[in-house]
Amino acid sequence: MSDYTLLKTKSKKHDVNKKLKEIEHRYFHETGKNIFDDVV
Repeated sequence: MSDYTLLKTKSKKHDVNKKLKEIEHRYFHETGKNIFDDVV
């Protein structure tokens, strides 16, 4: 979760979309929820 937030912040400066997608995918499989719902 903290990796996701950190990458989201960095994404304004760097292209980290691929890494974000991997984290989103893994989070969904581990929890059954979308990471967007838990971050907000």
